[in-house]
Amino acid sequence: MSRTTSDNKADKRTRVTVLVALAANLVIAAAKAVGGLAAGSPALMSEAAHSVADSMNEVFLLAALRRSRRPADKRHPFGYGKERFFWSLLAAVGIFVMGGCFSFLQGLDALRNGAEEKTSGYVAGLIVLGVSFLAEGLSLLRALHQVRRQGGAGGGLRDPALRTVVAEDGTAVLGVTLAAIGMALHMVTGQVVWEACASFGIGALLVFVAFHLGREARDQLIGEAADPEAADRIRNLLQEQPEIDSVEALFTMKTGLDQALVAARVDLVPGLDSEQVEEVAVRIKRTVSDSVPEADQIFLDITDRVAQEARESPAATGERGGA
Repeated sequence: MSRTTSDNKADKRTRVTVLVALAANLVIAAAKAVGGLAAGSPALMSEAAHSVADSMNEVFLLAALRRSRRPADKRHPFGYGKERFFWSLLAAVGIFVMGGCFSFLQGLDALRNGAEEKTSGYVAGLIVLGVSFLAEGLSLLRALHQVRRQGGAGGGLRDPALRTVVAEDGTAVLGVTLAAIGMALHMVTGQVVWEACASFGIGALLVFVAFHLGREARDQLIGEAADPEAADRIRNLLQEQPEIDSVEALFTMKTGLDQALVAARVDLVPGLDSEQVEEVAVRIKRTVSDSVPEADQIFLDITDRVAQEARESPAATGERGGA
């Protein structure tokens, strides 16, 4: 199976996972909003905002999956792989603004103005949260199952779309739990402060997740190096080539989910003519790309150390200076 075919299948599975999460969040957001208005519950309204933010983010992730696989063109010679990271960054911003900030505002409003207690509405709200917990839990299990299919935390979570879904579903399960605890304590004690604390807790959780997702997307957008394991394999392959005397420098940069640009400065052993150097360069590039599939673009800066030293020697410098 080719790498392209494997990548397409992985994208299809990720798309299904995102669609499952989107459908669950749309239904849950509506249910939470109705329940929150009926109960006058700030914690439940915070959770409704959380689900709305997650729904918007899933739309961003679907755009990322579609646009990141476009082939390279003149304006984007290294392809569109980084679109995956861009849309993931927008998802992180959405979690922060639509989820985290709204939750903090709900908590502050509850402390200032209180919240109207409606027992029947609160019971309905708790039922909504119970159903939401099951739906979010099933979506999380689906996402974790795909992570395992794609190589576990070290493999599946490399995909920012899948990583975002796992983070969203995980925080949703925790957020529903916090909201239920806050509502239950409010009903028992009559103190709205419990729901305000639940809203603050949900907001803090969302800000924390948004910060980490945004930082990872930022690192990848500004030019993150390839995985250390892949870089070490490339360096070892270069050092094993009989024509290479030393590897002076090796630079890598991710250009997509499973694509990386590789640039290496190598010194060749002396005695190779220009035709041999060209043949060696072609063979080395083929060896690296065959052994490290993510090495999508490979550039070699080849030098002859003996010739370089001869050109930079004092005698050669003096001759040029006296000419």
